[in-house]
Amino acid sequence: MHPMTLSHLQSAFAGESQAHMRYLVYAEKAEKDEMPQIGRLFQAIAWAEQIHASSHFVVMRDQFGAVQTVAGAGFGLGTTAENLAVAIEGEDFEVAEMYPVYQAAAEFQEERGALRSFDWAWKAEQTHAALFREAKAVAEAGGDLEIDQVNVCSRCGHTLVGDAPDRCPICNAKKETYRAF
Repeated sequence: MHPMTLSHLQSAFAGESQAHMRYLVYAEKAEKDEMPQIGRLFQAIAWAEQIHASSHFVVMRDQFGAVQTVAGAGFGLGTTAENLAVAIEGEDFEVAEMYPVYQAAAEFQEERGALRSFDWAWKAEQTHAALFREAKAVAEAGGDLEIDQVNVCSRCGHTLVGDAPDRCPICNAKKETYRAF
């Protein structure tokens, strides 16, 4: 594996792992703020971030040894609306800057596994940003989301409110691959 793509995978793994844990903390805070549906959204997207981190990790399965990773991360625990703002900032960075650069390098270096992992994460992160924006608007107005369920594709992390589609629009996985929250 080319060193540049490997470095990008390591950074993406670190960032997605941190997002996973941060969103679990934010889910607990939302529940304490009496916004259980926003908490459930955070839990679902936390699982999607775990899927992304796992995908990146599996692409690096033949790379052994400890390395220092660098990844952007939001810190602080505020109100649910403030936590959503931090989440949106992170998702927007991944969509607008991080994953497009990582995809370009992986494509140039013909690292097909990394390219697929980056592409699926990039597409899923777009849905995460949109869902967090909707939740933030509701939280700022002092309310909670009115949702029945959130579904996450266990193969690529695609996330949506409502019923799972027959096929994932990102990775083409079957409906049964989705996990409901």
